[in-house]
Amino acid sequence: MTDSEPPLPLQRSPRLIVFDVEGIVIPKRRYLLFEASRRVTIPSFIKMLWAGLLYETGLIKLQTALQRIYKQLRGLPVDDLFQLFKKIPLIPGVEKVFQTLKTAGYKTALISSGLPQAFVEELATQLGAEYAVGFELEVSNGLVSGQIGGDTIKPEGKAHVLKKIMEKEVLTPPDCAVIADDRNNLPMLNLCSTRIGYNPDFLIARKSDVVVKGDPTEILPFLTGSTKTTQSPVSKRDLFRESIHIAGFLVAFFSMQLGLSHFWVAFTILMVTLVYVISELTRMIGINIPIVSTITWNAALQPEVYEFVTAPVFFAFGIMLALLFFPAPIGYASIAAFTLGDSFATVFGKAIGKHVFPYNKGKKVEGTIFGFFFAVLGAVVFVNPARAVLGAATAMAVETLPTPINDNITVPLTAGLVMLLLP
Repeated sequence: MTDSEPPLPLQRSPRLIVFDVEGIVIPKRRYLLFEASRRVTIPSFIKMLWAGLLYETGLIKLQTALQRIYKQLRGLPVDDLFQLFKKIPLIPGVEKVFQTLKTAGYKTALISSGLPQAFVEELATQLGAEYAVGFELEVSNGLVSGQIGGDTIKPEGKAHVLKKIMEKEVLTPPDCAVIADDRNNLPMLNLCSTRIGYNPDFLIARKSDVVVKGDPTEILPFLTGSTKTTQSPVSKRDLFRESIHIAGFLVAFFSMQLGLSHFWVAFTILMVTLVYVISELTRMIGINIPIVSTITWNAALQPEVYEFVTAPVFFAFGIMLALLFFPAPIGYASIAAFTLGDSFATVFGKAIGKHVFPYNKGKKVEGTIFGFFFAVLGAVVFVNPARAVLGAATAMAVETLPTPINDNITVPLTAGLVMLLLP
């Protein structure tokens, strides 16, 4: 949400604020992939990663994925895993959120399906939360047995836990607000009248009342009904991030001007992407690669600062696929519509956006209109006006859709396909 928007109108100020943990309080997937995995063999790490990917694509249930992952941690001292967990930094701004809510008299709850009970309790102590619920991690003689259980890993488990808390506090849905980011939290959304998606996936984005991206403190006005402070809605970090995105247009422009081979341009982008991936992997263990890591630090959103930032990878693949799938003018035009349209839609959406799309609360109508205008300007450099307008319209329409596939992939591919099919 932007600073120009009024707070969410509340029928009744909530008394309990429920937080998912990973992706909301601590960096998403940071613990299992970059901390706990240091204690396992490479084959075990691959199995953990594979289980996570299967869950993300919807091929297996969360409970199955977690059971497979924690099976790979069997035999490790639980104290070692706990100490690794304690080293994970909080998402910048989270402490201020909890401090503000506590001062205002709200009760808070942390409910996690990815972390053991003791780990969530540690976070609750640190943040001053009244409730902390995680799954049950079986330990034998101080060692992880590989077995897990408890309500939070079950399909409706988080909702069951929340119902118990609400019954204890004698609360109804208007008394409860939930902040979530992925589909595992959908059952909890049905129990609370105030539903906030924080950097949400496509399902949470559709079900939320509002969507907040970036600074966690931006959720506060929608919980308390207070007025936001007057400050620029577009930060230097936003501008730096989008300038990198806009620079992708230069790939198409110079490829056309210099007559470069699509294959070799795509190969070069792939090599740069691999360098970036290596840089991110080393950054997760505290080793920074000059220039690359600095750029990441300055461009990453606050929730991404301490996690592997995947957006540049999808961005690079979107450009590569456009180059490889479409002939020269169409491929270039799809890249132009993608890079310019998406970037200016974000900037203008944050700067002047006041109206959200009913099917995607994270996108602003005003941003999409300006994005379309700049997408046309970029695409018309490579194709005729009719194709440019159609490609830009397709790009911006797809950019607003909450889909399970990253829009850095869908936007250039759909825009290019539509322009290619135009007689």
